[in-house]
Amino acid sequence: MKTYRYRLLNVFAESTFGGNPLCVFEDARGMDDATMQALALQFNLSETTFVLPAEDGADARVRIFTPGYEMRFAGHPTLGTAHVVRALLNRGDAVKLSFPAGIVDVQAQGDTWTLTAPTQGAPRTAAAKLAPAVIASHLGLREDDLLDAPSWVDTGADQLLVPVRSLDAVLRAQPDSGRLEEWELSSLGRRTAYVFAFDDATAGAGAGARRAVTARYFFAKAGGGVAEDPGTGSACANLGGWLIARGESPAQVRVSQGDQVQRPCRLLLDVSADGAIRVGGRVIELGQGEVRLP
Repeated sequence: MKTYRYRLLNVFAESTFGGNPLCVFEDARGMDDATMQALALQFNLSETTFVLPAEDGADARVRIFTPGYEMRFAGHPTLGTAHVVRALLNRGDAVKLSFPAGIVDVQAQGDTWTLTAPTQGAPRTAAAKLAPAVIASHLGLREDDLLDAPSWVDTGADQLLVPVRSLDAVLRAQPDSGRLEEWELSSLGRRTAYVFAFDDATAGAGAGARRAVTARYFFAKAGGGVAEDPGTGSACANLGGWLIARGESPAQVRVSQGDQVQRPCRLLLDVSADGAIRVGGRVIELGQGEVRLP
């Protein structure tokens, strides 16, 4: 029997049972792809990560699996895995992690971690192929709820961003699972929608204050139906790319997500004048354990 240790963490959390859950396997040497995929399904969290020896100048190589497939990059797994790698390797508060999407720099102040999105040059954007009214209807919304036309943005993982005019529209969004086959596909064949609205009435005042955003992230589950992710760092990074494309950088944003699924997440987005996109949040380690495999 082979024993593999893992840690359970909550990312973007402000309380013990808030945030987006994550399982991190500390040393995945000896696991094949099928085993990693089976363990991700066993834990059945939005993502499970597997730490491997470093390459390409990184401190560790990381693979990310959902219960249904492997991902090139994702935000909350990056932050949570960096937290574990720091503890394992005693690397201090700056960690480099290697993903299929590229090497990602992650830095910490205490238990708050911040990643720099792995985008090369300007964020990749593309207009949605479907009419705005059709996309709105997929989400249970009206065309006049939209702030602007939905578009694809890629700063590490391409996703459909759907800006709406009000917090009310974000909360009313209710995807029609019976129409999933009509949704546009990402470059990796996935159906996603990041619905967000600015709520400047609740933003802080004064110079350097963060704009407030409320967001929800919907995706088609591998087994059918629509699920909602509590806190989506890659989509938050894509929001930074969306702001850059609109000429709205530099920017500082505080994103609230996950309240509708009883897992409140708070994400900090910083977009610099030179186009660097950083996403941060608090990481809380909940526990540790091990699995024994033949």
